[in-house]
Amino acid sequence: MKDFIIPDDGPFSTRDLGTPARQGAPVKLTVDGFEVTVPEGTSVMRAAALAGISIPKLCASDNLEAFGSCRLCLVEIEGRRGTPSSCTTPVAEGMVVKTETPEIRKLRKGVMELYISDHPLDCLTCSANGDCELQDAAGEVGLRDVRYKPGANHYDPAGIGARSQAEAAWRAPDLAAMAAGNDNFLPKDESNPYFTYDPSKCIVCSRCVRACEEVQGTFALTIEGRGFDSRVSFGDMNDDAFTSPCVSCGACVQACPTATLQEKSIAELGTPDRKVVTTCAYCGVGCSFEAHMRGDQLVRMEPWKHGEANRGHSCVKGRFAWGYANHNERMTEPMIRDSIDEPWRVVSWDEAIGFAAGKLRGIQEAHGKDSIGVITSSRCTNEETYLVQKLARAVFRNNNTDTCARVCHSPTGYGLKTTFGTSAGTQNFDSVEQTDVAIVIGANPTDGHPVFASRLKKRLRQGAGLIVIDPRRIDLVRTPHIKAAHHLALRPGTNVAVMTALAHVIVTEGLVDRAFIQERCDWDEFLAYAEFVSEERHSPEATEAQTGVPAGELRAAARMFAAAPNGSIYYGLGVTEHSQGSTTVMAIANLAMMTGNIGRPGVGVNPLRGQNNVQGSCDMGSFPHELPGYRHVSDAGARGIFESAWGVEIDPEPGLRIPNMLDEAVNGRFKGIYIQGEDILQSDPDTKHVSAGLKAMDCVIVQDLFLNETANHAHVFLPGSTFLEKDGTFTNAERRINRVREVMKPKNGHADWEVTQLLANAMGGNWHYTHPAQIMAEIAMTTPGFAGVNYEMLEERGSVQWPCNDAAPEGSPVMHVDGFVRGKGQFIHTEYVATDEKTGPRFPLLLTTGRTLSQYNVGAQTRRTENVRWHEEDRLEIHPFDAENRGLKSGDWVRLASRSGEVSLRALVTDRVAPGVVYTTFHHPSTQANVVTTDYSDWATNCPEYKVTAVQVAASNGPSDWQEAYEAEAALARRILPAAE
Repeated sequence: MKDFIIPDDGPFSTRDLGTPARQGAPVKLTVDGFEVTVPEGTSVMRAAALAGISIPKLCASDNLEAFGSCRLCLVEIEGRRGTPSSCTTPVAEGMVVKTETPEIRKLRKGVMELYISDHPLDCLTCSANGDCELQDAAGEVGLRDVRYKPGANHYDPAGIGARSQAEAAWRAPDLAAMAAGNDNFLPKDESNPYFTYDPSKCIVCSRCVRACEEVQGTFALTIEGRGFDSRVSFGDMNDDAFTSPCVSCGACVQACPTATLQEKSIAELGTPDRKVVTTCAYCGVGCSFEAHMRGDQLVRMEPWKHGEANRGHSCVKGRFAWGYANHNERMTEPMIRDSIDEPWRVVSWDEAIGFAAGKLRGIQEAHGKDSIGVITSSRCTNEETYLVQKLARAVFRNNNTDTCARVCHSPTGYGLKTTFGTSAGTQNFDSVEQTDVAIVIGANPTDGHPVFASRLKKRLRQGAGLIVIDPRRIDLVRTPHIKAAHHLALRPGTNVAVMTALAHVIVTEGLVDRAFIQERCDWDEFLAYAEFVSEERHSPEATEAQTGVPAGELRAAARMFAAAPNGSIYYGLGVTEHSQGSTTVMAIANLAMMTGNIGRPGVGVNPLRGQNNVQGSCDMGSFPHELPGYRHVSDAGARGIFESAWGVEIDPEPGLRIPNMLDEAVNGRFKGIYIQGEDILQSDPDTKHVSAGLKAMDCVIVQDLFLNETANHAHVFLPGSTFLEKDGTFTNAERRINRVREVMKPKNGHADWEVTQLLANAMGGNWHYTHPAQIMAEIAMTTPGFAGVNYEMLEERGSVQWPCNDAAPEGSPVMHVDGFVRGKGQFIHTEYVATDEKTGPRFPLLLTTGRTLSQYNVGAQTRRTENVRWHEEDRLEIHPFDAENRGLKSGDWVRLASRSGEVSLRALVTDRVAPGVVYTTFHHPSTQANVVTTDYSDWATNCPEYKVTAVQVAASNGPSDWQEAYEAEAALARRILPAAE
């Protein structure tokens, strides 16, 4: 398969059409003698561009609303006076436009002269040379000289008439004298680790400010001053780019037409010479990017404007945090050892694979076929994940396969399959643009899914309402130009009680969508459910003591959601990672069905997946009870499909989940495991139990980029490949199958799917794949929802949302349009059952956990980038009331203790959390946050209850004994013998 190189034109052209597309009745006009028909509301600039006529511009971009400040895009319109700007002038029927006349050329050249008169003339040495819109526009208007003599300006630091900073430095080498020579000059701001801001090159087009407002929604930038004194400012007067509210999404950098805002990598590595489209490997949004390359060197990642998940936007992780691929701690050679107390030995691939295969075969011979298993990764591609579960079922001959989705969204699979019939969200991300009221429950999109959050915030600024259900005051509760109508700050662990109380109000006040329920759901089941939720014990007044949510606030939120023409629900790990995670998912589904908010744009139940391929890893059959496509292993018909394709019999009994594998290991019955791209020692709960299980195994095989925490207990280390080195597909939270393309060759010599194939064949698998396209062909052949998916179609269309098959050849942006997959929607009784994890005198506080914007999951990748500057350590958020009672202040070391264990970290005193609740992240392994979490889990799926742990907090002198012992043990476990001469 060839790289997907971006064409200059066609459906995936990156040509900027100047202003956004519009929808409306067709309007016909003539531009420079060419007839063109466009929708009503389209700008003259865009109409001209669609006719193939380019109008010079500097302040316009097709992802921003028209602004009309640069005055370069002037045109003449028959019957109208003057020369209006084409970006702000809408088309009209019969309009006749001229874009090139002597008068227009004269005006444009004059405007450009003014720009250049206050701009340094160092184009040949500027890092934007060849990629500068100001430079291009000067050429377009035919500017060849500037008549104005040097005068007051912003570019000459010494005020000596120099036309470039290089000249100024040569003529006035004393920097102090230079700085004192021109009050209008400001030095370059290099505080941000990824980009610079050079005010001397700014033309004050406001594109960066508008991108921050319209696209990102942070409002971190502004134009301060007026006239000649106008300049872009980051936040307050004393802020720089790093200390300001800027979230480093890169929208301003991408919008800048000059070198004013530019990536440091461009200045360091030079202008890219080719681009390849691929998919981000961080969160479940699944943003599409152009990888801008120079040879085999990645220069920058720029969001692809045709990416349907991100629509040309990005966050700090996807845009900038790719440096881990070249980090000096990355492992690129296989290693083995006989015992985990020995140093690692670097060996060849053949020796490592032979060693691993021999160990696994020996274990099965001694302990039976069920004594080994696999864990797939939600960071790996669909094709890689498919092969790992196939390794378990077709080579190991058992169903001992599980995935990190177990510890995040397994309740989503159970709950939505039970109620709707399919284990996935219902909408595409575009759907949020039509929502009228959104519920965000147990999710923090601005940190965990920032690109989606930007799209949601844009809709909220347009007038949609927001209900936040979260113990913590997340940014969406109140942020610039946004305020949630209701924040239901529930007590951790009471999600089910709150959701059932919302349903109580809607049912008892007659706010249900009766027609939808009668047509699309089982009416008798609904009546039974309605009787259940109508009981007084489910009323907001009755549940207030349990949940901590004021009854009046909850009733108002319920009425608001029920009254909305389009109501949507977005949820995250704050829903699923509970002992009643599956019950809450079903309660959410109940709420959507009773209000008729299923099956059209603007509505739906939308799980925000935590990692890039959580959805895909579940789709591919990574769970021990399900084959690819969510078919139970006991289903003889489903087994027959794979038995025919693979030529082996498949065990009809479900295998072991991750917690069961660890339990069985401690009990001596599970002895070997192959873990691809997952760090269970840091990410899974009850770290001490995970450690004990891994230590009890005879063969632990870790395949990853770095010697992660789990590798401390490994016997075989197989180096992995980054997403930049992969070919394959990811499936994001909206079921979108996106291509991942090889941007550079794997530094370890093998893609991850090839490593799995090597291991399979060493154990008798006899696999013969030569490209991931062949693996996808097998997936399509065996999995109904993927039956219409192939690489050729993805190259042509860019992406597709499953199900994609004969019944839905174009894919399925919205699910359950005409009926539920299971037939009739099923209402499930959602009885609130309090968690067994109780507070008391010894442990009076409740700990809940989450993520922060700059870091990702266990931090293995983001900690090895400059993102660590924003989050150098995990901190414990504690309310001022609880802090004062314990004599604590921000920055103090505190001891965080639970029934499972204790750790120490620094405190952050904040009212983001309520009294009685503390919160921390888990991005740094030194924190060891999961030493504290317990082994309680969701009743249906064993998803751990990370969000509710009873704890005590007290002053501490530093790291706990466990943390210090762990660090010492980890250092010994990571020793590597010098390579043999």
